[in-house]
Order: sequence, then C-alpha cells, then structure tokens
Amino acid sequence: MAHRIGLYICSGCNIGKAVDVDKLMELGSGDEKIIACKRHASLCSNDGLNLINEDIESDKLDSVIIAACSPRIKTNSFNFKEEILTERVNIREQVAWTLEEMHEDTLMAAEDYIRMGLAKVKSINLPKPFIAENISSEVLVVGGGITGITAAIEGAKAGYKVHLIEKEAALGGYSAKLYKQIPWEYPYTRLAEPVVHNKIDELKKFENIQTHLSTTIKSISGQPGDFRVILQNGQEEKLHIGAIVAAMGWKPYDPNKLSHLGYGRFPKVLSSPEFEELVKNSGEINLPENILFIQCAGSRDKDHLPYCSNVCCGTSLKQARYIRELSPDSSVFIIYKDMRTLGMYENFYREAQKDNQLFLTKGEIESIEEKNNRLLVKVKDTPMGQNIGIEVDMIVLATGMTPAGTVDLNLAYRLGKGLPELKYEFSDSHFICFPYETRRTGIYAAGGLRAPMDIPSSMEDAGGAMLKAIQNIESAKRGEAVHPRSGDKSYPEMYMDRCTDCKRCTEECPFGSYDENEKGTPILNPNRCRRCGICVGSCPERVISFADYSINSVSAMIKSIPIPDEFEEKPRILAFVCENDAYPAFDMAAGKRLKHSAFVRIIPVRCLGSVNKVWVMDALSKGYDGILQIGCKPGDDYQCHFIHGSELTETRGENIQEGLETMMLEPERIRTEFVEITDYNKIAEIIDNYVEEIELIGPNPFKGL
Repeated sequence: MAHRIGLYICSGCNIGKAVDVDKLMELGSGDEKIIACKRHASLCSNDGLNLINEDIESDKLDSVIIAACSPRIKTNSFNFKEEILTERVNIREQVAWTLEEMHEDTLMAAEDYIRMGLAKVKSINLPKPFIAENISSEVLVVGGGITGITAAIEGAKAGYKVHLIEKEAALGGYSAKLYKQIPWEYPYTRLAEPVVHNKIDELKKFENIQTHLSTTIKSISGQPGDFRVILQNGQEEKLHIGAIVAAMGWKPYDPNKLSHLGYGRFPKVLSSPEFEELVKNSGEINLPENILFIQCAGSRDKDHLPYCSNVCCGTSLKQARYIRELSPDSSVFIIYKDMRTLGMYENFYREAQKDNQLFLTKGEIESIEEKNNRLLVKVKDTPMGQNIGIEVDMIVLATGMTPAGTVDLNLAYRLGKGLPELKYEFSDSHFICFPYETRRTGIYAAGGLRAPMDIPSSMEDAGGAMLKAIQNIESAKRGEAVHPRSGDKSYPEMYMDRCTDCKRCTEECPFGSYDENEKGTPILNPNRCRRCGICVGSCPERVISFADYSINSVSAMIKSIPIPDEFEEKPRILAFVCENDAYPAFDMAAGKRLKHSAFVRIIPVRCLGSVNKVWVMDALSKGYDGILQIGCKPGDDYQCHFIHGSELTETRGENIQEGLETMMLEPERIRTEFVEITDYNKIAEIIDNYVEEIELIGPNPFKGL
C-alpha cells in the first residue's frame, strides 16, 4: 500500500477557471502520507512531468495521484517508473467541462473526486504479475484447411514453432475439393485454380511447422502459455503449447432439410458442394442441357439459416461459368433473392452477365415437380410481375455455410469441452472490437468457424488470429492481460479461508478462468483471466480481489465522501460506470461540453458485472440517496466487452432488492442504464432525470446516521 504519496493538481484546460485549485490543495496538507502536494498549469507538459519525476526521486515517492484529465487521455505522458503506483483523478471531464464554473457544488465535486483518489491509493497495492513457469512459445493450429494452413505459415514466418493438426489423412479441407475457385485477384473475371495446393507446397518448406495428420485432440488443459495438449493418432502424443488457433472450418447446411426444394425427392437435385465434387472427380463430364441454381437454399430463412453465407452467389456464378466452358451447349438459370457479390467480385458478376446462355432472375421458388423425366421449377414474385415455369435437367442448391463444431477441442474446462457459440453456432466473440477472440483466452477462432467467409477472407483471418495468438504468448511471458485490458498485470487473488464453495465465480466467469476440485472449490487459472472483475462482483464472501481493484478499495472510495445533510439542496448519487463503453461516453459528452447535475459522483468499474452487493449496501448505509449503474448493452447484440457482465447485473438485481427490503428502502433508489459508446448525447439526460426522480422520492433515511 502507499506510504509516500505525491498529489499533483492541474489547473489547465479550464480546470483553474472552474474550481479554486488552492482549495483543492488544502486537501493534501493535513494527510501524513502526502509527502508532496503541488499544482501546475500543464502537468502533461515537459515542465509538469519533470516536476513530478524530480519529486519521485527526491521525496522517494511510491505513489502519484494526478488530478487532471480523464485517465483515458495522456496515458503515455503519465507513465512513470514501474514501481510507482499511479492514480488518475478526472477533474477535467467530470468537473470542469460538465459543471457550472466557480460554483460551490463544482468545488465539492472536485474535492470529492480527490478524496476518492486518495482513499483508493491508500487501499490498493501495485500489481505484481503472475508469470507461469516454463512458458511455451509453440502454437497449436487446429484444422488443416486453407485457414489453418495459412495460419501455420504466418506463425512460422514470425519465427514460432507451429503444430498443425488435421483429423483427415490429407491437408486442404473443403478448399482441396474445389474444381475451380472464385476469382480472387485482379481483374476478378477469370476462374482461378484452387490456391490451397500452392499453400500446401509452401507449408512444406518450413522446418518449424510440424504437421500431424489423421490426428484428433484427446484433451486440452492448462492456460495460455501453459496449455497441456494430448493428441491421438494411434498413440498419444503430448504437447506443451502457448496459444491455439482454432481453424476447424465449416460444413454445408444439411440439404436433407430442404426437401421442399427437391433434395432427397429427385436424384438430379444436388447441393453446390456435391456438384463441385462431381465435376472435379468426373473428368470429361457430360453435363445436362439445362441446369438451374437456386440461391439462398435454406439461407436467409427463419426456418433454416437466417443469415447470408457470403459466398453462395459467387459460388453459383463460378459453377455457371465452368458449366458453360465444359459444355458450351448447356444453358444455366439462376434464381436468386438478391445477388450479393461483394467488393471486387462485382467485376466477376458483370462478366458473367455477358453470357447469353446464363439467365438470372429474382424470384421465390413456388414448387418443384417432375415432368417427363425433367424437373419443372415454378417461380413466383419475379420482376416481370408474373409467375414463370422452367423445365431443367438438374437443380443445384446453393446451400449456406455452418461452422464445424468446436467440441473436438475437448477442453478440460469446467464450463465445457468446446468454445461458447452464438445462436447460429459460430464461435462467439465481441464482433466489433475483438473479432478473433473467443471466450477462452489464448484460443483464437479464424475462418469459417468464426463467420461465413470466402477463401481470401479466410486467409486474411488466419493471419490475424495467428498474430493474436503470438501476442497472447508474449503477454503471458510478461504476466500481462490481453484484450481488452491489455497490459494489466493484476490477477485475481483468492482468500480461500472464507470460501464457501458456492460456485458463483466458476459459473459466472465468462472466460472459464476457474476450474474446481471434487468439492466444488474454485481453482484459478490466472492466464485465462481477462481481469473483468466479474468474479469480484459474484462473490458473497469477498474472497476474490485484485491488487488494485477490490471490495475494500471501492468501499474506501465510497466512504471517503462526506454526505451533506441538506437533501433539498444537495442530494448525493453514486454512479458505477463501466470503463469500456459508458465511461468513454461520459468523456465524449464532456468534450461536447454537455452539462449535467453536480450531485453525482462517478466510480469507474472494470465491468458492471464486477459491482458487488457490498458496494451498494455500503453506499446506502453511508447515506447516498441513489445509486446509478451505467454499463454496456446486453442481449443478443451485446456490446459488453466481457460478454455478459451487464446481463449479470440484471440477474443479480434480486439480491440487491432483498438488501433494500432489509434496509426498508425504496427499490427506485437503484437504477441500471445501458448505453453504447456513441450514446454520449444521452448521458446528461440519464443523470438529470434520475436526480429529479431521487428528489421526488426524498432523502435516504440513513443520511446523517
């Protein structure tokens, strides 16, 4: 804990015009642990930083409090020696830019934020990293398709040893089954030979790639930097792995579910992968005179796949092209909902439209019947405004892409053998900020396992996932967290004497950081942890804490603020604000100089799911009139950086309500709001509306006790 603190207050960026900085300086004059207390017109300038660094040396400071701009700003400037505990107190965005200048309530807010900063520094420790022994720099790539092959090559190029495992007897996956590939290079008009064969040849040139064919995974245990992998290929083989790229690929949507489109009823109705394999394996194939393609076969359909698979339209155009090349007398019909040829593939679409024997029309399939040994396809809702019928010899269904199952990873995790999935079974991640991350730290999804995508996109995806895997290994060597709290050296510390084996931490951790023994006692894997603090919020016994984020540190901040007795003039509301979306939204609102009530005191939290019931009860016991929780949006399209932290806040509400009933307080004294980072224009309204509601409810009866 801090023993020699330096308090530095900036008066620049309008802070000195909004509050009396001399009054703020008085807060540090009577505290025996504050060795240096100084002000400066620009702390982030060379002069300001030199002032702080000189004091660190001369006064032997172990902690520095910077009362200035948001902790999200000037992070490199206020980056002192590693052994210096640095706390940022935001009196610019939260006070000077959002509250009335030179008003007593504004000064009180600034003073309270400095009090909270002091209380926090006195109750936390400088994090010391957890570094596992014998960190491995080897990467495991699971899946030998085009994604896995590319990932392995990129890892080898970066100088890392890569183990590539494939359950089949040969590499290539679905890419190796292609007769031709959709054009993927300029001018995007000519069919390409499958690139996977060249990539396999390239792979063989790397001595630091070890390929394991006809191999499956028996189990994966451990944590990033120290994964213990057991392979099976006739005999068991043990690997020590630092990180994993999951590239198990995709599989076609089951065409047996498409009997309404003729599959299974008529032998001349094939899926697009079946047709591709037929042409590839048949050599001089005699193609029928008329072939019809049905797009979105089971895709963009609420009864099957509700999404677009991205490559189906290009695949049908490709197959139509080589049909015309192999059989110039054949005619091709394509019935589509919409033709989606993204980016430069539009050039290929335009080229295909020049073929007079390729007929394309928008429409919905009404029925498919057999007539005179041919197939009669009736199409409705066409652009011509009338139904049409087409007699053909073969139908090809453009089936969508579904992900291969991840249960083959056989993770020895309490929360399951596979990777958590979205409702469409794709590997789950925060699709905006962290596209490659899964909910299992150190395991990165790429290619068709993550989302429907074409071959070039899968290759690019493979490189991104491999770079993330390498980043994870290097972070493990330094004992640092990865995404989204990159560089965080804290980790959960367990005080097991109080543990009751309630299993809340093991069940609620989104990332499977905890295993458990036969009694249900949690076993922490520190390198799996993303430092969200959800386990801190889950624990009823206060067993779990971080060196710089704990039950005691936040409680100390809550209790450090004096609560005025005069409710009518000065109610007090405590706001727990998520640091990922909500807190940046506050900063953006301040940047726009959007004013809000001066009666709110903000405590940033790692995730709304990290808020423990103890903090709420402490605040109400202290006399706060209301508590506002503001976090990221939950739901199917969640924005929570820690998956379900915001959702847990809602489900834990029953426990909070029980606490309120025990204290005989109104349930309205606690409100939870969810915002996106772009909702900065709503911040002032959320705060002011809640302040008005609290004023109507009346003062907390515990005020002054």
